[in-house]
Amino acid sequence: MVERLFAPAKINLFLAVTGRRPDGFHELISLVAPLEWGDTLTFEPRPTAMVDSLECSDPALPVDASNLVLKAAAAFRQRVPAGVPPVHFHLRKEVPAGAGLGGGSSDAATALRALNQLASAPLSPDELRACAAAVGSDVPLFLENAPVVMRGRGELISALPESARAALRGRELIVFKPPFGIATAWAYGRLRDSGTQAYVPAAAAEEKLAAWLAAPTWATLPLENNLEIPAFAKYAALPVLLDELRARFNLRCRMSGSGSACFALLEHDSPRAAINATIRQAWGPEALIRATRLQG
Repeated sequence: MVERLFAPAKINLFLAVTGRRPDGFHELISLVAPLEWGDTLTFEPRPTAMVDSLECSDPALPVDASNLVLKAAAAFRQRVPAGVPPVHFHLRKEVPAGAGLGGGSSDAATALRALNQLASAPLSPDELRACAAAVGSDVPLFLENAPVVMRGRGELISALPESARAALRGRELIVFKPPFGIATAWAYGRLRDSGTQAYVPAAAAEEKLAAWLAAPTWATLPLENNLEIPAFAKYAALPVLLDELRARFNLRCRMSGSGSACFALLEHDSPRAAINATIRQAWGPEALIRATRLQG
């Protein structure tokens, strides 16, 4: 029986990288929201097969053990060694790599959900989160299907109060990415090399986020991302376009995660066609542009 699951992209509405950890990862505090746009993972048990397998609509992506879908499957089978037959996955890719949109992590979390759905003795929610954290820092957030706050290296997830979820639910935005990507490791490495002044003090980040959570509204959403520091220093096309969108259309916009994708929050009267034309003029016909909404 073939089944299908949605693997949403995400954006970091608020992202404060606060310092480097002894293990080499970075500490962060981030308000993250999944989108109504993303990849699709189809899966089918194949009891006669020997191992899990993967095919992908994007021929540029590897479909061997280096793909996060199969890495997630391997991590799941370490915890559930029996009771789930080999599975064939088909991944329809919409979310580009090197975008800061969490596409690969979302695919991994969706693979975990698929296998847990098939398991005769499924993992508990806490066990599934631990498995997700072992696959990658961003993977656990995609198990929640709602905006969350991430802490630690990204594996510590806190649910939002209903008032905050309501302030975000269904809100419109445009996600747009230039023809180039940015490697996550490069962005964090360059931030580290920029010196301690590039980090946001954890107490200040927590205070700002707590103030919004105490009285959450769409209009007062704190949009920040200090990973823009290294990205904008190298890729001037990013800040130039964001500044133009702010000046011409009074948009609230930021880069998501480590980039290179950016987003602009929309209002009912935002001139969508003119905004799209401005992005195309700045970044060319190969730029990705998606109008979508926040999941709640």
